[in-house]
Amino acid sequence: MEHTRWLDDTEQQTWRAFLAAQRLVSEKVERRLQAGAGMPQAYYEILVRLSEAPDRTLRMSVLADSAMSSRSRVSHAVARMEQTGWIERRACPSDRRGQLAVLTDEGFRVLADAAPDHVESVREAVFDALSPAQQAALRDACETVVAHLSDGAEWPVSEDAGPDGPDAVRAS
Repeated sequence: MEHTRWLDDTEQQTWRAFLAAQRLVSEKVERRLQAGAGMPQAYYEILVRLSEAPDRTLRMSVLADSAMSSRSRVSHAVARMEQTGWIERRACPSDRRGQLAVLTDEGFRVLADAAPDHVESVREAVFDALSPAQQAALRDACETVVAHLSDGAEWPVSEDAGPDGPDAVRAS
């Protein structure tokens, strides 16, 4: 039987601080996004990913990977956003089984309208409390954990790594 590698006092304090910060930031940002834009953070993230993609289009599998979500969860969210007119699904021309998610003009407008308040909530919840050095340390730590837990996979997903011109909404 393996020996349990218990957290020492400093590690325990770090873990609990991480959990509390993650929950408080998520709750604050989610609450404000719901109140202001009437959408959950998961929908906002999908809209951002599509706004950054070439032609505002991604394969559903790439969209799920880039949003770090399950394919079924993204498929359900996209179906709901199709009903609102924010996203369209299309058949993938290069793969008959694949589907593409396409951000509509209405979806882009909704995202562009939501972005300023969302960015302000993120700034208030995280960046206003941190010095530039703390911001750099937070980014480094988070990227290290993401790389560790994603089996070294590239992050962000390469097919979705950058904005598609001046049109993209950079507000995740």
